[in-house]
Amino acid sequence: MTVVVAGTFRVPSQNLDAFKPHMEAMLAASRAEDGCLEYSYAVDVLDPGLIRVFEAWRDRAALEAHLATPHITRWRAAWPAHGAGERRLVLYEAGAAIAL
Repeated sequence: MTVVVAGTFRVPSQNLDAFKPHMEAMLAASRAEDGCLEYSYAVDVLDPGLIRVFEAWRDRAALEAHLATPHITRWRAAWPAHGAGERRLVLYEAGAAIAL
């Protein structure tokens, strides 16, 4: 069963440029993981400090392996210096994908 993680976190808009290399590193490392189907961040057009998150994983085991990686530890360690926070993520268990 595919696992989808969706939600948001915040970074003060004045810190986005400095935080971008951390986001890029997290995206690259996560996308390379076994079981990662999709991993993306998007800056909200009307609220530049709001980062939208979308992840899709083959299964819960792949997500749990992701959460135990060294790049997750580095990612979380980068947050305080850049004022990142207000993380609101929700996990969804999905059946088969149907193209619309």
